[in-house]
Amino acid sequence: MEKVAIVGGGAAGLMAALELSAHGKVDLYEGGRTLGRKFLVAGEGGLNITNSAQGEELLKHYSPPGFLEEALNYFGSGELREWLSALGIPTFVGSSGRVFPERGIKPAEVLKAITAALKSKGVRIHTEHRFVGFDEQSRPIIEHAGERTVITATPVLFALGGASWPKTGSTGEWAEHFNAIGVDTLPFRSSNCGVEVELPQAMLVHAGKPLKNIAVRCGERSVRGEATITEQGIEGNAIYPIIPVLRSALEEEGKADLIIDLKPDLSEEQIERKLQDAAWKERMAALRLDRPSVALLKAFTPLMRYIDGSTLAHDVKHVHVPVVGLRPLEEAISTVGGIAMDEVSADLSLKKHPHLFVAGEMLDWDAPTGGFLLQGALSTGRWAAKHMAQR
Repeated sequence: MEKVAIVGGGAAGLMAALELSAHGKVDLYEGGRTLGRKFLVAGEGGLNITNSAQGEELLKHYSPPGFLEEALNYFGSGELREWLSALGIPTFVGSSGRVFPERGIKPAEVLKAITAALKSKGVRIHTEHRFVGFDEQSRPIIEHAGERTVITATPVLFALGGASWPKTGSTGEWAEHFNAIGVDTLPFRSSNCGVEVELPQAMLVHAGKPLKNIAVRCGERSVRGEATITEQGIEGNAIYPIIPVLRSALEEEGKADLIIDLKPDLSEEQIERKLQDAAWKERMAALRLDRPSVALLKAFTPLMRYIDGSTLAHDVKHVHVPVVGLRPLEEAISTVGGIAMDEVSADLSLKKHPHLFVAGEMLDWDAPTGGFLLQGALSTGRWAAKHMAQR
C-alpha cells in the first residue's frame, strides 16, 4: 500500500488514519473547518470514551448481534485504553463502568493529542474538502474552494458519520451518492434519544427535573437509571437503551408503552407495609417519592384509582406511559440506518466496490450510550484500517 485516502475526520477516520500511517502515505479529507467536531460535542458533559466491559459483556451491547464482533474483539476497550495511554491520555473507570480521560483532561486535549500524532506520522490533513459524489469509475470526488478533484488513491475509507447532530457535519447527505453507485442504504432513524409523550399541563412545570433511581421497561428490555422530564416527554440514560424496542413497536404497531417503576428497590409487599400506618396525605412522604415522581404517577393513573389508593403499591411500580414518537434526528445522540449490512464484507469493504471501505456510524449498527458508541466507531475504524493495510 503506497497511498491511501480517508474521507471523514471523525473518530473512526482519525483512528484509521493513525493506524494506516505506518503502512504508507495517508491523505485525510474533512468537509468542515476542523477535525473531530462530533467528538468534541460528545465530550461536552465529560468525554465518556469507552466502557470497561470486555469480551461477551461488551459484545452484548451491540446490534445486530455478531456484526461488530470481530472488530470489537480485535480492538476492544482494553486496547483502546492502552492506545490512549500511549498518546499520553491516561483514563479511569467511573460509575457503571464508563471510562473517561483522567480528571482535568478536556476533550479538546484528547483531540489535540490525536491530531499531533497524525501530523508526526506524516498524515496530510485537508480540511474544508467536501465529498460530493463519485466519478464513472466509482472514485470519490472532493470539492474545495469551488474546485473538484477525483481521489485516485486506493483503497479509500469513508467515515462520514450518520445523521445525528447535523451541526457537526453529520447530515447523512452522503447516502444519495452511495445509492448512485448501487449501494443500498436504509433511512436514518433516531437512536439514543428522548421519547415524545403527551404530558398534561400539570407535568410541564416539572420539565427539566429528574426522575431518580427508576427502572424502565418496554417488552423484555428493562433498564435501571435516571431520566429527565422534558416539555416533549422523557429522556435520559434509563430511556436510551429502550429505544430499539420502542422504535420497533412504533413502526410495527404505531404505539408503545413505557412501564416505569418508581421504587425498584422495594417489592409491592414492602410498599404495602410502608403504607399501612400512613394517612392518605402522607402516602407519598412514606414512600419518599419526590414531586416529579408524584406528578408522573398522578398523570398516568386514573383519577379515581389514584384517590382510592387500594392499588397504590402496584401502581407505583407500574406507571404506564404511552409513547407517541421519538425525538427527531437533529436531537438524537446517534442514528441507525445508513449502509445496509448485506452490502459490506467482513473486512468492511463494499461488496460491489471492494476498493471502498466504510466505518463508524455510516453503517447500520446500534449501541447505547455509556461509551459503547465511541468504542464502536473507533473499533470499526481500526478494523477497516487493518484490512486496508493488507491490500
